[in-house]
Amino acid sequence: MTSKIIGVGNYIPSETITNLFFDDHHFLDENGNTLKHDNATIAEKLKEITGIEERRYASKDMVTSDLGFIAAREALKKSEIDPETLDYIIFAHNFGDVRFGTVQSDMVPSLASRVKHELGIKNNYCVAYDILFGCPGWIEGLIQGNAFIKAGIAKRCLIIGAETLSRVVDIHDRDSMIYADGAGAAVIELSEDNTGVQSHLTASFTLKEKDYLYFGKSYNSESSPDIKYIKMNGRKIYEFALTNVPSAMKKCFDASGFSIDQLSKIIIHQANEKMDEAIVDRFFKLYEKATPPDIMPMVISKLGNSSVATIPSLLTMIFNQELETHSINPGDVVLFASVGAGMNVNALVYKF
Repeated sequence: MTSKIIGVGNYIPSETITNLFFDDHHFLDENGNTLKHDNATIAEKLKEITGIEERRYASKDMVTSDLGFIAAREALKKSEIDPETLDYIIFAHNFGDVRFGTVQSDMVPSLASRVKHELGIKNNYCVAYDILFGCPGWIEGLIQGNAFIKAGIAKRCLIIGAETLSRVVDIHDRDSMIYADGAGAAVIELSEDNTGVQSHLTASFTLKEKDYLYFGKSYNSESSPDIKYIKMNGRKIYEFALTNVPSAMKKCFDASGFSIDQLSKIIIHQANEKMDEAIVDRFFKLYEKATPPDIMPMVISKLGNSSVATIPSLLTMIFNQELETHSINPGDVVLFASVGAGMNVNALVYKF
């Protein structure tokens, strides 16, 4: 007994931000000193390391819940179900609704409640709540929805992942170039055959790793110390991911009962192209295998890192046949994986 995806949707903002957007930024280090490289060199290094050439920002009149609503509406349309039959709406995000030009996060009522309202759902027993779990939030929402269905608590769940990271970045921090906005969603219901979620795994590393991603003050000493922005220790995160994610992926995949030769795709959180490639290479080395070609679709070069939105948005693009060299067909076995603030790691094996 498990659940399966019956509809997916996404929202990719129309505002394209190239690396040239950052030409006039004054980048500083954590001590407030101007970086020694010019912005063109910084942008080129960013591209070399992360693969990011462009990212998308939400329009000024939209907030995270707006993006999530559009993705949810598309997923519901594709699922061809009555929204009134949903038992849960689970909305994964990290910073709530942050309106353009402000620094205050708005999470009351929950973003899931806002989406339910916009969808016009009258069923009071459709439970709407948010999940804050770092970048792995959407997968964790899928795991929770699957658990509800397996337990007989729910028959159908809507899982949303959306973020507007462009609203919570320090413009003096070069890491601000990584982040993007977007949304993705999926509807799941009870699977009556052998398709759907096959296994999953979640871990939280908090003893030494808790503050690898955190909210901190601007690198500009003239900015108010009371205003916080998303900050990260990139080197620590990279080392952590390469050490912990491949083994977690293997533990999850082994629990599914499939052979490594049956694995069709790996859909991984789009945080850093080189990091993701290294994670996948290490995963296959655990099986003494070379990484197969075209096993991992990547769209980070054009869409940047939109946190919880990267995986469901990418999944939607594959189903919409928007990626020339990637497709998912009936019978394919797909491994999902993510790592992010917490530090949290999760993985999920799915048979389509």
